[in-house]
Amino acid sequence: MKDALHDLLLHALDSLRRDGVLDAPAPDFVIERTRSREHGDFACNVALLLAKPLGRNPREVAETLVAALPKSHRVERVEIAGPGFINFFLSDAAWHEEIRRVLHEGTQYGHSRSGAGRAVGIEFVSANPTGPLHVGHARAAAIGDTLARLHSATGWKVYREFYYNDAGAQIQNLALSVQARIKGIEPDDPRWPADGYRGDYIRDLARDYQSGATVEAGHPTGDYNREYSRELAKVDVPEAAPEVTGYRVTAGQDPDDLDAIRDFAVAWLRREQDEDLRAFGVRFDVYFLESSLYTEGEVLRVIERIAQQGHSYEADGALWLRATDFGDDKDRVMRKSDGTYTYFVPDVAYHLSKWERGYKRAITELGADHHGSLARVRAGLQALDIGIPKDWPEYVLHQMVTVVKGGEEVKISKRAGSYVTLRDLIDMAGIDAARYFLIARKSDSQLVFDVDLARAQSNDNPVYYIQYAHARVCSVQRQMHDRSILFEQHNALKHLDRLRGEHARAVMVEISRFPEIVEASTANREPHLLAQYLRELAGAFHVWYNAEQFLVDDEDLRNARVALAFATRYVLANGLGMLGVSAPLSM
Repeated sequence: MKDALHDLLLHALDSLRRDGVLDAPAPDFVIERTRSREHGDFACNVALLLAKPLGRNPREVAETLVAALPKSHRVERVEIAGPGFINFFLSDAAWHEEIRRVLHEGTQYGHSRSGAGRAVGIEFVSANPTGPLHVGHARAAAIGDTLARLHSATGWKVYREFYYNDAGAQIQNLALSVQARIKGIEPDDPRWPADGYRGDYIRDLARDYQSGATVEAGHPTGDYNREYSRELAKVDVPEAAPEVTGYRVTAGQDPDDLDAIRDFAVAWLRREQDEDLRAFGVRFDVYFLESSLYTEGEVLRVIERIAQQGHSYEADGALWLRATDFGDDKDRVMRKSDGTYTYFVPDVAYHLSKWERGYKRAITELGADHHGSLARVRAGLQALDIGIPKDWPEYVLHQMVTVVKGGEEVKISKRAGSYVTLRDLIDMAGIDAARYFLIARKSDSQLVFDVDLARAQSNDNPVYYIQYAHARVCSVQRQMHDRSILFEQHNALKHLDRLRGEHARAVMVEISRFPEIVEASTANREPHLLAQYLRELAGAFHVWYNAEQFLVDDEDLRNARVALAFATRYVLANGLGMLGVSAPLSM
């Protein structure tokens, strides 16, 4: 709809320029849906933008533009409002045309090629392999995977990426915790590691190590990172990611071999995390190991490149990045006086690898507690002076999740020891409700996950409400089959003019928003827009369904209503699929 109106306005502007009435270039105007039908269906600000360069009153400019608009069967009338907004009132034929488009495109309605096959890397979850995934990781998984699905639907070549922090103090603490369990030391023992992990999973891990178990993890080794980088850098648009090869780690059983314990523990937890994510409907194309950035010399390469470009200096025995030259509030230490690197330096090296792998768009989804590192990572990338845009990569930050059940906060998971896990959430609420609830609010807002609401089979539960709308259409289809009522789409589309009244029109208007919502959710990295839209569409459908009978005797009217119901079903199913939520046939 917006595209059609945009073309009409461009045609009018071109006509006025040819006639010498207009001597200004077309501004970057916007067409927005109005909040009230009284002001039309769409409003445009083009006249206000042209008024100043033309030196004319914006209402006069609007009148000139409206007079030059070509006739269109989609537009019922045009009005000028306020200081010079152009308001469009669409005809019923415009909405009918969109329903025809939905039924023609079916499962592809809402999809586009706006991404033009460009490569986008979406990194999310990226949990340290030190314990089960918690509800914060669950929110990251739902947001990141939905962003990946949205980009795929809009024509991008998507690579889901998981970054493993397999180096550092946390991994050492993990190994020490497992070793303590192997030696029979309990968490309340004074000999327990000061920063040790206390969950029951440490006991399970120690037991498997002692038994000599073999762990098969479906993740690549560090060498894969290098080979993948070379492969992706060969072409602008990679055809496919290389095959992910697995590896095995067998427990050494020696309680004093801390290196063997560490390797086994990391593999064991990586496998567990991967199993939980697969259960949540999330998969990854690329697994990247932080340790490879050191073994492959990528961290050192970043340090040397920044120094060569003159963006670092030494002071107090440390090596500093001139981060203030690139918008940060102060300069940052890259290499400490003891020779170790600060944590943001490998992040710079990692994102450099994304740039060199050809990602035209890179999105990193993180917890809000990582906010402080964003400016310094971007500053480090700018300091390389290799043409990386200032706003690259793009970040999506999510706030904390509080799980509530029975009116009280759920804090403890026996398995994890101190937090609710992703697996707990799936067990309590189910995959569909968990994914929807974790996506439904804007990511940077705190989220209260009400388990009782997520499980409720009522209209108060948004995911149930949406799925029930889909199931209702499927019920109509079954009733038609049981009563031997035929639906011929070709004939039905000839009688969409029988769709009259505010309720049917409200459904058609909501349906027409779907392509815009998909594009906006993708471009702005805001999947909650899609989740909220589906609830609004379901609401409009339920009102219409309750107000009018579908399977009436009048064949033309029946087919018109069934056609709109089927169009609604397509949009609901397509949208739920982009959220990773199922569209049930019955409930």
